[in-house]
Amino acid sequence: MASTPETHKQAINAAMELLHKRWMMRVIWELRGGPLTFRALQAACGDLSPTVLNQRLGELREARLLISDESGYQLLPIGRDLLEAFAPLSKWAVRWHRQG
Repeated sequence: MASTPETHKQAINAAMELLHKRWMMRVIWELRGGPLTFRALQAACGDLSPTVLNQRLGELREARLLISDESGYQLLPIGRDLLEAFAPLSKWAVRWHRQG
């Protein structure tokens, strides 16, 4: 598929639509260290409700960013690529937090 301004617009809009959902970025962030079970992921996310966590995990599976197996939930390579995109935000957040 040819890359066009419209393609870029559609892609970024789809990504923002996925990532703006409450808890979505937190779930992805907590999976940065490797697979986590449902309970471990729920605890890492501050005990968010099982219903919301199930929704977010389903959406991430549907978006092909993670899988689940006997070791728990883990990011697929494209999901790990997203974590790399979070790196500048993480550095900024540390600087911002130190100012407060």
